[in-house]
Amino acid sequence: YAPAIILSHIMGISLTMTILLIGGLVIIYTVSGGTKAVSQTHKQQMFVIFLGMFIAFGMLIAYITDFISFGNAVQVAGKLDKLEVIDPSFDLSNRYNIWSGILGGLFLQLSYFGTDQSQVQRYLSGQSIKQSRLGLLLNGLVKIPMQFFILFTGVMVFMFYQFHQPPVYFNQASLQKVETSEYADQLEEVKDKHTANFKAKKAEIKALSQALENDASKEVIQERTKAVKSHLSKNEEYEEAVANLIQKADPDAKVENDDYVFLSYVVNYLPVGIVGLLLAVIFSAAMSSTAAELNALASTTTVDLYKRNIGGQKSERHYLQASRLFTMLFGFFAIAFAMLASLFENLIEAINILGSLFYGTILGIFLTAFFIKKVKANAVFIAALAAEATVLLFYYFSDVEYLWFNLIGGLLVVILSLSLSQFMKDDPKQS
Repeated sequence: YAPAIILSHIMGISLTMTILLIGGLVIIYTVSGGTKAVSQTHKQQMFVIFLGMFIAFGMLIAYITDFISFGNAVQVAGKLDKLEVIDPSFDLSNRYNIWSGILGGLFLQLSYFGTDQSQVQRYLSGQSIKQSRLGLLLNGLVKIPMQFFILFTGVMVFMFYQFHQPPVYFNQASLQKVETSEYADQLEEVKDKHTANFKAKKAEIKALSQALENDASKEVIQERTKAVKSHLSKNEEYEEAVANLIQKADPDAKVENDDYVFLSYVVNYLPVGIVGLLLAVIFSAAMSSTAAELNALASTTTVDLYKRNIGGQKSERHYLQASRLFTMLFGFFAIAFAMLASLFENLIEAINILGSLFYGTILGIFLTAFFIKKVKANAVFIAALAAEATVLLFYYFSDVEYLWFNLIGGLLVVILSLSLSQFMKDDPKQS
């Protein structure tokens, strides 16, 4: 879905067609190359990703410091609530706080790095146990700083658009539907208000920056901050107004906007060569993840389901062909899911939410198998079904946020497995 957004934005073709094109390419190179192709492309893509992100960040700082200093920009972002790293409140309905991060996030990371086949296959492909352990260690050491850097880059993009006028709506493909419709005049009115609001907001941000730089009184800084936030609220109103016009012009149009913000900055403000590199970064990140998941799903299905229950004793070539077939099938499924991704507010959160629905239960199964030897397979299986059903009930009928699902699912499997094992007779055939 992510690389399809890029092609759709640049080439002006439908998102559905670009999803089919990108999905087809990933399926082809994953089917033809297998694990080796995925590993080799990951090495090259990692280099491109890091290089591109550092360049994008450096260019952002260069643009922003034409107006205010870097330190001032960070201060202003903090006053506008963009740097709330830690929220100490304990609230299950609050998506991100220190408790959901430490408890729910811990179980999420344990499941992802310890049980997700897309990660495990990388450890298994290491030349030695030492190399695999080193890879796992580097994963843990690099991931959080890298994510922090990416999020901080997003904060700087926000600050960039406080001094460079953003479009009234970042999703240009959807915006064009209004521009060529009977609602074009209403859109122009919203654009005029948006432009006037941007100019006033820019002046207020400069005033806030000056107040912070001069160590103005707390009351003055609060007054300036309140004025800026008022203009930001108006921006949200204009964005919502445009989204409503898009829906009127074309009820089937995609109205998601957040995933296009960084792309708009890259395409419209960076030099042509750098634009190509940054687009390659987004392509690489999305396609490498997709290829790894397809390969992991195919290998797991082939070994754990097909070979064990259906395939019998066949040649290695037979299982290779079966794995390629499963890769194609899962690829088609991924394409179908990508076409539904626009229903979610934010792409990254959609991925994390979907994973959190299942990661806790999977981790619970592994924890029980490793540390509670007396519990048998049937008890674990029933416990896993009950835990997963509970997680889904929480998702659909409660305000509990998704990071907690990892903790809930994992603990429920362990607790229910122990409880059920007290009432179920041992079966010597179970393992």
